[in-house]
Amino acid sequence: KSSNFYLGLVSFIESSFFPIPPDVMIIPMVIAKKKEYVKIFLIASIFSVLGGIFGYLIGYLFFDIAMYVIEFYNYQDKVENIKFSMKEGGGFLAWLSILFLAGFTPLPYKAFTISSGLIAFSFPVFIIVSLISRGLRFFIVAYLSYRFGELFTQYMERHGSKWFTIIGIIIVIIFI
Repeated sequence: KSSNFYLGLVSFIESSFFPIPPDVMIIPMVIAKKKEYVKIFLIASIFSVLGGIFGYLIGYLFFDIAMYVIEFYNYQDKVENIKFSMKEGGGFLAWLSILFLAGFTPLPYKAFTISSGLIAFSFPVFIIVSLISRGLRFFIVAYLSYRFGELFTQYMERHGSKWFTIIGIIIVIIFI
């Protein structure tokens, strides 16, 4: 009855600090409500991007909290390297690609939303990349759940991370 609310909540908090991705809710919700797969994908995408904006603001405004999350995922060296690259002028495209992959693949998206705030990455570009990567990921999950149901669930449990990573890398290579 309240599944849409909880999907929005999980999608929001997963993008800024919660470890469980919304996919675990999207798949069973679409299987249960096949005709609402577009609505489910839109809820997950919009609230995930809003949560990403919240994560960005954590990184941009609250350094201590941001570093705690970054250290939890052991990304502090990577953040320092990308911050240095951004100052040198060569890191924009690299961070753009990394941010897309983080939004599309099983990488911890929250670490990259917070890192984007820490390095003061372009906020409008951050929102656009987040909309594209999260929207694409959640659309694929919702559509394939709609189309193949339980068979897709079993496949995702075994091979989902691998395929989302491969597809994400291919998309970045095509974009570059």
